[in-house]
Amino acid sequence: NISHDLKTPITAIKGYVEGIRDGVADTPEKMDKYIRTIYNKATDMDRLIDELFLYSKLDSNSMNYSFAKLNLKDYFEDSVDEISLDLESRGISLEYRNYVPEDTIIIADPEQLKRVINNIVGNSVKYMGSRPGRIRIFIKNEPEFVQVDISDNGTGIAKKELPHIFERCYRTDASRNSSKGGSGLGLSIAKKIIEEHGGKIWANSVENEGTTLSFVLRKYKECVTYE
Repeated sequence: NISHDLKTPITAIKGYVEGIRDGVADTPEKMDKYIRTIYNKATDMDRLIDELFLYSKLDSNSMNYSFAKLNLKDYFEDSVDEISLDLESRGISLEYRNYVPEDTIIIADPEQLKRVINNIVGNSVKYMGSRPGRIRIFIKNEPEFVQVDISDNGTGIAKKELPHIFERCYRTDASRNSSKGGSGLGLSIAKKIIEEHGGKIWANSVENEGTTLSFVLRKYKECVTYE
């Protein structure tokens, strides 16, 4: 699957380079279009290679995490601020609600947890469909853990395919022959990272209505010792 996905942008790059060499891009406008397309295809390849390298590290348990105490409220507010700028530029609305106490602490690798959030949101954006896009990020409070629900109003996932979406390189029937791009590793990477954090991740979906990806993380509690 990865070999196929790498071959696609390489073929496009070669085609556009040949067009430039043959003089097809004979105006500044065409040349600019060709150069931008080549750059975008190279960026896609770079992303694919990065995801493959990251997945191989996760799969071989050679990933080095930098766990730290994180104030959940501050961390997610910063993350949502970053996400909202990108979604706004795409015409997608974002609703964020946090039902967890302000002093709640989790132990997480901030960079890798952000990767999980971005992978889930990116997947929602990719399969949003033609309707006005909407993404919701709700954080729910439980006695021992927090639950993060990331919902969209996209095309949804067929019931028979739902159990497989966290498998590496898996693509649903609706997306397998599309031009959506991606490595098919995004959700499998998210699953491995969440499990390495001691949590779990799952999905619920209704076709033509949308999908909710949920994951849980344990709260940090100070150990009390008695003399």
